[in-house]
Amino acid sequence: MSFTGPVAYDRFMGRYSALLSPQLANLAGVETGQRALDVGCGPGALTEELVRRLGAESVAAVDPSEPFIGAVGERYPGVDARTSSADDLPFDNDEFDVTLAQLVVHFMPDPVAGLAEMARVTRDGGVVVACVWDHGGGQGPLRSFWKAAREIDPGVDDESHLPGVRQGDLGEIFREAGLQHVEESSLTVSLQHPSFDEWWEPFTLGVGPAGAFAATLDPTARARLRELCRKFLPPPPFVVTGKAWAARGIV
Repeated sequence: MSFTGPVAYDRFMGRYSALLSPQLANLAGVETGQRALDVGCGPGALTEELVRRLGAESVAAVDPSEPFIGAVGERYPGVDARTSSADDLPFDNDEFDVTLAQLVVHFMPDPVAGLAEMARVTRDGGVVVACVWDHGGGQGPLRSFWKAAREIDPGVDDESHLPGVRQGDLGEIFREAGLQHVEESSLTVSLQHPSFDEWWEPFTLGVGPAGAFAATLDPTARARLRELCRKFLPPPPFVVTGKAWAARGIV
């Protein structure tokens, strides 16, 4: 699976994650004077919100993708941006007041290990938060695409089996990772799309599981997928609403 380059990711998922970032930062209680870590930062949707609240010198960000880390370094000078996986963070114990993971826990090879590492680098009494789209309940922003994809291939990997994508899953992962006073909630974003083509085009860029599935189809099947998506969406302009499951824990 590939998340391609920063610009493609921005056009595909960044349009939704940018709306999610302030809500996740609010859930974490991010405020002036803290030091924060963005785990699985991508090209920086959440990083931008953290920089706005704390200043670049108080923000660190990690991602396994070098192009994403390069983009974060260019976009937000002063942020401590490093290439790293979630389960082996390049920081000492107790370095951060708050550690966040937006739309990444379900892609971690070992989510419990990843959350435990996030807790390790967070000070005692500090906060760890994460959110994941409700792919399991069918309320994420990609639901129309996956509904169409299942008509073409009923066995498609539609992200509904991934860790954390169903109600209660994320909180259980937090508890298994040793976090205390775990609270679960949901976050919702809504984005208006002016046309079907504006909505559809990012799915052709090969980003994530959805883009990877579209790329495997021959032109005829891809055209059918496109028209099924059109059928499942309202007439433009239309609003796509996405729900994410969220969890908050104390170290």
